[in-house]
Amino acid sequence: MRWWDIAPVLELEHRLFPEDAWSHGMFWSELAHARGPRATRRYLVAELAGRLVGYAGLAAVDGTGDVQTIAAARDQWGTGLGARLLTELLGAATDFECHEVLLEVRVDNLRAQRLYERFGFEPIGFRRGYYQPGNVDALVMRRTTQTSSEAPSVQGT
Repeated sequence: MRWWDIAPVLELEHRLFPEDAWSHGMFWSELAHARGPRATRRYLVAELAGRLVGYAGLAAVDGTGDVQTIAAARDQWGTGLGARLLTELLGAATDFECHEVLLEVRVDNLRAQRLYERFGFEPIGFRRGYYQPGNVDALVMRRTTQTSSEAPSVQGT
C-alpha cells in the first residue's frame, strides 16, 4: 500500500465497516511505519481490473505480529481473496521474524473466524466492547508461526 491507495482503501473501509471505519490519519500513521530499514508494518492492496478490491496490514513488535486490518470487497467474498491477503500477511510475519501472530475479530463475524481457523489461529480470549460505537466484543485469536510447508495451501483465480 502506498499513499495514493489511501483514498480507495477508505472508500472500501467505509462500505464494509460504516460504524467503526479507520480514519485517513490512522492509515497514514500505519504507512509511516512501513518503509525503511526499521519498518514494523506491512500493508498491501489487491486490485482487479484497476479497481481496489482488498487490503490488509500487519504490525510487528518484538517477535509478535498483529493483523491490524484485512478486508475484501463484498463481490470478492468466496473467491479466496481473504486467504491470499492473509497468506501475504503471514509471510510478512515470517520476514519480521515473528514467533506468533495475533488478531481481533468481531464475535459476530463467523466468516472471518472460519478463515482464521483454517490458517491455524486459535481463540485465546475476548476484548469486551472492543468495536465502537456498536460496543461489539472482539474474539482474540493467536497463531504460532509455521514453516511455509506447514501452512494451508491457497487456491485462487
